[in-house]
Amino acid sequence: MSVLAKAPGALKSVDYEVFGRVQGNVSVLALIVLSHYFPNQYTEQEAKKLGVVGWVKNTSQGTVTGQVQGPEEKVNEMKSWLSKVGSPSSRIDKTNFSNEKEISKLDFSDFNTRY
Repeated sequence: MSVLAKAPGALKSVDYEVFGRVQGNVSVLALIVLSHYFPNQYTEQEAKKLGVVGWVKNTSQGTVTGQVQGPEEKVNEMKSWLSKVGSPSSRIDKTNFSNEKEISKLDFSDFNTRY
């Protein structure tokens, strides 16, 4: 095994911010109102389906921000979903990832919406 090889099941953490629009010209900011009724349901559903933990939050700047933690391959799948798929009728302009690192343990037990 090479020195650079990662242990199977290595855990990863990454912060993200998604920029884009929902349903044409409506800003992602519109999700803030809906989040009280449908709290980032698509992001939560995808995270739970993949088995990752963390959080998601709509910002006052009209973006969606959060953190994802879990097995590296699952975090990478969530990164792809956040960059390319998103919720139905959304248009993702760009997704920024930061603070990507290997971690020894998860900081969260579930994936949820913050207000």
